[in-house]
Amino acid sequence: MDRFSFLNAAHTGFIEDLYQKYLSNPDAVEPSWRSFFQGYDLANTDYSLDGETKNNNVEFEVPELVQKEFQVIELINGYRSRGHLFTKTNPVRERRKYTPTLALENFGLSENDLDTIFDAGKILGIGNASLRDIIKHLEAIYCDSIGVEYMYIRKPEEIKWWQDKLNVNDNYPKYDVEKKKYILSKLNQSVTFEQFLQTKYVGQKRFSLEGGEALIPAISNMLYQAVNEYQLEECVLGMAHRGRLNTLTNIFRKPVRELFSEFEGKDFEDDTIDGDVKYHMGLTLNKTYQNGKEIKMNLVPNPSHLETVDAVAEGIVRAKIDRKYNGDSSKILPILVHGDAAIAGQGIVYEVIQMAKLNGYKTGGTIHIVVNNQIGFTTNYLDARSSTYCTDVGKVTLSPVLHVNADDAEAVVHATELALAFRMKFKRDVFIDLLGYRKYGHNEGDEPRFTQPKLYKTIAKHRNPKEIYVAKLLEEKTVDQAYVDKIHNEYKSFLESEYLKSKDDTSSVVKPFMESTWQGFVKADSNEMLKPVNTKYSIKNLKGIADVVSHVPEGANFVRKAIRILNDRAKMIEADTLDWGMAETLAYGSLLEEGFNVRISGQDVERGTFSHRHAILRDEVTEERINLLNSNPNNKGKMTIYNSLLSEYGVLGFDYGYAMANPNTLTIWEAQFGDFSNGAQIIFDQYMSAAEDKWKLQNGIVVLLPHGYEGQGSEHSSARMERYLQLCANHNMTVADCTTPANFYHLLRRQMKRNYRKPLIVFTPKSLLRHPKAISKLNDLAKGEFQTVIDDNVDKKKIKKIVFCTGKFYYDLLAAREELAREDVALIRIEQLFPLDLEKIQSIINQYKNVERYVWAQEEPQNMGAWSYMLQRFTLVKLEVASRPFYAVPAAGSSTRFKRRQQRVIDSVFDK
Repeated sequence: MDRFSFLNAAHTGFIEDLYQKYLSNPDAVEPSWRSFFQGYDLANTDYSLDGETKNNNVEFEVPELVQKEFQVIELINGYRSRGHLFTKTNPVRERRKYTPTLALENFGLSENDLDTIFDAGKILGIGNASLRDIIKHLEAIYCDSIGVEYMYIRKPEEIKWWQDKLNVNDNYPKYDVEKKKYILSKLNQSVTFEQFLQTKYVGQKRFSLEGGEALIPAISNMLYQAVNEYQLEECVLGMAHRGRLNTLTNIFRKPVRELFSEFEGKDFEDDTIDGDVKYHMGLTLNKTYQNGKEIKMNLVPNPSHLETVDAVAEGIVRAKIDRKYNGDSSKILPILVHGDAAIAGQGIVYEVIQMAKLNGYKTGGTIHIVVNNQIGFTTNYLDARSSTYCTDVGKVTLSPVLHVNADDAEAVVHATELALAFRMKFKRDVFIDLLGYRKYGHNEGDEPRFTQPKLYKTIAKHRNPKEIYVAKLLEEKTVDQAYVDKIHNEYKSFLESEYLKSKDDTSSVVKPFMESTWQGFVKADSNEMLKPVNTKYSIKNLKGIADVVSHVPEGANFVRKAIRILNDRAKMIEADTLDWGMAETLAYGSLLEEGFNVRISGQDVERGTFSHRHAILRDEVTEERINLLNSNPNNKGKMTIYNSLLSEYGVLGFDYGYAMANPNTLTIWEAQFGDFSNGAQIIFDQYMSAAEDKWKLQNGIVVLLPHGYEGQGSEHSSARMERYLQLCANHNMTVADCTTPANFYHLLRRQMKRNYRKPLIVFTPKSLLRHPKAISKLNDLAKGEFQTVIDDNVDKKKIKKIVFCTGKFYYDLLAAREELAREDVALIRIEQLFPLDLEKIQSIINQYKNVERYVWAQEEPQNMGAWSYMLQRFTLVKLEVASRPFYAVPAAGSSTRFKRRQQRVIDSVFDK
């Protein structure tokens, strides 16, 4: 046998490891392997004349039969490891060629061995068998309509599970007549629906499923099985555009009449929202099966940024696991449907996959289904990725992958059943690569022959999956043509009837997503958002919370620095001077006592980037994570806080989804530095700022963005305030930049005490966390409320200039005013930038009778910060601006230059 063959290159180490396991514990090795290793031992043992057995150090030739057995085992493992490369999974293209192949000679075998009986057949569950039969079984299991990748998994019990499952019936489904009719019925709906739309709405965008119609029976059957075999109660489906309308109609039972009205372009009946295109819409449905079992199904709305919905869907699932299912992930199933180009090309997919096993983000395993068109818009798959498969990103977490021919409906259904069984048993991600094609151009209006002429000649002649399945069922006499015609005509007549009814409709409807979750919450406009909210909390209760977070719990062993932090907290209460971190802690603690939950995640949030929070302390002996707020016996809620993976886009999307599904949890994402949120801009643009207007979705997510110029360079100065203010309109969110711990405290409490939810963006401080003047008293927390604007404490008759500012810059200006002894300048703090409380600002302006100039002062350059926003929205008086001039970057890298520029702005504020 050639020592450079595929055998030696790929499997020698595997056999050696298994042999070492056999030597240490023979019973731990499966019987067939054990017998082979016994053969090795036999070949290397010398029986002497005196009857004693001696170990022989001289190498003996292994008997040929034993050697052949091992070569057959290598062949079996070759199919297990590489069989997926030689499958019949591509319906319209010839597969790429891979070497080495699974040919016999690559394993030291030949045609002369085909009729030899080998014990290795036991590995496949077929007992002693000829090599010919072994290969027949291997081809059926690993190289037909389903190719499976799983041998890289590192847990032997999972590998064995796959091998046992795949050996059953040679990895072919064995469905009864009723099951086959069910598959046909769903396939008929899927195919007929697309054909109907193509006839009625020629050239309209619909992102049809034609070429991958088997997705519908696959998901439908999988959910039925999940409910009936695994007692699943809910699923959350996140998917891009392709096949979405088909899924909405034939799985989620969206009224077809409503869909046809959307195709007609009719306006929405609710003129307070703008709505969205039909293939972005979501839906929630309670479905009852004929046996009385129920499932709640959620199809999450998504934007054109295709994979963005992945993170949001996972966050929704985790919120439901925490809130509704008491931590039991087996009651809810996340399903993500991807496109092949998107899953390979979009970084958000990698971020979401990396969350799969993390304590703060795991959801008990996700089933990923790729509707693989083998083309992205007009880009061939060879130009769309470097990896062999679009699903190779799943191997990051050693997740199994099933590649399935989308033309083989039963194989597709079978693959989803295997995936579901694996997820439910091992709580792990699993990927299904549904290899099909796209019958028309990307959006039905394109001409695909411009870029793929050869492929689309093949597709034009290719039978659809229903035609292929019908031919199979007719041949095996499962159904007759009359039955096929009957179900087709019935469904087509139903579509025609609903189509005609839709002509009478005058408007379209946007149905709320997860409506039951949001019962009791109202819709709020800007006027409602500006109304004061009672956020008071008694001093007695606040002191009780402070006592809990200021003392070492019994039995805990904290490091000396941690004990000093707790002592400092106690001193703050005693001196009645609360810093930012203490006020924040008391906000969380008071909400917990009132029955709200708190969830915080982001990079290093447990301690806080600037070491101000210390929400989690560790026992220096056991390293146990201790959250002192959760030790309060008066709590009715629970706080969770997680240091996230180094992700912004994925984590913010996840937490946004969490807040969507759990409106009574204060859900916070904190950026390590404010402009790190740049990486998550799609979530801000497509969900946070627009979801209520597009999809009637409220959300109370809180985003904390550290902001302020302290000479730390471009990236660590500005949170890009201008970007968020540009997104503000139609009472869509709140943007704040607080200057006192008490105001931040009330802002957080207000977020939960309202009877509606809006996203909240807070530009949080860095230097103010320990600034001697950025302090508040307990009474400010107990009896105050959130102040949208803070007036100055000055002699108003002396004021000639009013300077409006926000955030940390106020303290810089305050220090300069004191140094200059200027009594003619008032500093008015705009604590809430959106919505602007113009009425309150006007009332403050009215109190200053002798003002000659009004200035907006900011640290940022004129083309950044809030200046452009104030020019548009602040219409009460004519404003001048004091700021840095226009710059391409937010701040200079040189600390010397920073100080010089900062001083120039301050000087301009106090010029005459």
